[in-house]
Amino acid sequence: MKLKHLLVAVPLVALTLAPILGAAQNPFHAKSWPKTDFGAFLVDPGMIFSGGPGKDEIPSIDTPRMLNAAAETRLDPQEPVVTVALPGETARAYPLRYLLWHEVVNDRIGDMPIAVTYGALYDSAVVYERHLTDGARPDFGVSGLLRHADTLLFDRETESWWQQASGRAIVGQYAGEMLRPLPTWVESWEAYRRDHPGGLVMSEPVEWERAYGTTPLAGYENAPVPPLYVGPETPPGIAPLSRVVRVGDKAWPLTRLMAEGRIAEAGVLLTWTPGMRSVHDTVGLSMARDIGMVRVHDPAGYPVPHDMMFAFGFHALWPGGQWMTAGCSDRAPGQPC
Repeated sequence: MKLKHLLVAVPLVALTLAPILGAAQNPFHAKSWPKTDFGAFLVDPGMIFSGGPGKDEIPSIDTPRMLNAAAETRLDPQEPVVTVALPGETARAYPLRYLLWHEVVNDRIGDMPIAVTYGALYDSAVVYERHLTDGARPDFGVSGLLRHADTLLFDRETESWWQQASGRAIVGQYAGEMLRPLPTWVESWEAYRRDHPGGLVMSEPVEWERAYGTTPLAGYENAPVPPLYVGPETPPGIAPLSRVVRVGDKAWPLTRLMAEGRIAEAGVLLTWTPGMRSVHDTVGLSMARDIGMVRVHDPAGYPVPHDMMFAFGFHALWPGGQWMTAGCSDRAPGQPC
């Protein structure tokens, strides 16, 4: 599937619809979002657009069925999975072949409710604890809305809107609340099985008919600019659709990490190994190019929450962030160092 087919699968509504305004100015809100408090906006409402699908038309997975890893036969060895390996709990893998089509899985590991989230246009996979400061443990759905091309999730209790890649609520009752990211990572199915032979893996959803094992975003990473993106341009020398490893508000170019293999910097250790396929290259995931796997640890060897995402997304959501290019020294906010 070439990029032109992506534009059929994901219409360019984001470039043509009028900006979303407050409920009083746009009755669509009152009809489709009856619980949302539109008096609480933390961002420019003119930068929120429809991505094509409507509310819940990208269906979340709320009761994932899990298989023993040894019983799974559908996955290619180098397909990416999101690994959640919490201390004292059986490890779980969530294949991107399913998250591409669903974007959020509401699950529970032991006593901890989690949200496995994936922003397909950012290639951003972040797992959050579903536990808010007021004690609520909300389920999340997919709004169908985008801000800077990043998926906006919504909690089903208050229908506040949450930025997927940052975990920040930007509209509604919970505006300003931050979800806590967990130390998870994306790796190949082969690597997961090797390290967690007794682990579990999410089984193929049977409630929906989707082309699992293929991607609607074939060729996306080869585009000169992200087609559904509205926002600031990346700094000179940073290609919008190059990948970075984000840790907090710092971003390491994946090309640098691939070249060096290991970087100890800013209080973390980043490592890269080959053997994991992209989900933004060819139609069939088993034929896609190898982008490798990233792990991030602290000085004591414990995994650190991080995200491997496209550069334009980091610049949009962390405009004052630090670009950790080779030879970093003093830098201006938002510029490569």
